Amino acid sequence: MQATMPANAATCDRDALEQLNLNFIRSVQESDSRWFEQNLDADFVNSNADGTLSERAAFIAFIARPCPMANLECGDVRVRLLGDAAIIHARTAYLKPGGEPGAGRYTDVYMRRDGRWLCVSAHVTRG
Repeated sequence: MQATMPANAATCDRDALEQLNLNFIRSVQESDSRWFEQNLDADFVNSNADGTLSERAAFIAFIARPCPMANLECGDVRVRLLGDAAIIHARTAYLKPGGEPGAGRYTDVYMRRDGRWLCVSAHVTRG
């Protein structure tokens, strides 16, 4: 039987995760690698849209480069709390470098580490 967390604690966690999600997207758009330095777990791995994997350092180096997409937005955000783990699923919309619309989905996995949420894994798809 899974222990339930008090409603106010779950609300605080959900609010924190929603804010992390918004900052993740903002930081991708703004090439804010510093945010990722502070919010990715040491063991972070990203599944890239092309099927490759990026370890933490490679992902942060990639983010530091100017983002080729414009108007990156997220929607259909679903935050799933699972104790000290959380999964965020969402849809993205953006403009490709040529100005045509693009879309995709992502799944980010967070773990509570020493009282704060850190992203341990991300998976990106693009259409």
